[in-house]
Amino acid sequence: MANSEHWDYPEPFILRFTVEPQHIDVLQHVNNTVYVDWCQQAGWQHSQALGLGIEHYRELDTAMAIRRADYDYISAAYLGDELELGTWLTGCDRRLQLERSFQLRHRKRGITLLRGRWQLVCIGLSSGKARRMPPIFCRLYGDAVIETSTVSVERARD
Repeated sequence: MANSEHWDYPEPFILRFTVEPQHIDVLQHVNNTVYVDWCQQAGWQHSQALGLGIEHYRELDTAMAIRRADYDYISAAYLGDELELGTWLTGCDRRLQLERSFQLRHRKRGITLLRGRWQLVCIGLSSGKARRMPPIFCRLYGDAVIETSTVSVERARD
């Protein structure tokens, strides 16, 4: 488990990445779309770790879809950098909406490179229209929401 003093919130679900040539853009740093893709990977893997994968979404004809995504690109990453991306569920109304937060950190320098937040809405897969969360979504997602009332000292300094 990661050292909690470096994370915005306690007990992140973490994916680790090493920057490779395909991640680099014409400005010679990681392209912003790569960060978005890594957040997508982290969100799905965290959901699966909680017990909800795409097979459950299909079986229930229900999904959590991104309604809004905000990213703060704080600092760049470069070829060979070792990074860790933490994610948390930071809100759930147990009806229609879910919030997921992200923090990408440079492992050796200990600095935050990106913060992100998604607002998700529960939809029917077949209709694309908003629908109430099924009980399993309420339980697994709702129970995984972390307490966000205290933000770490690290975030306050950024």
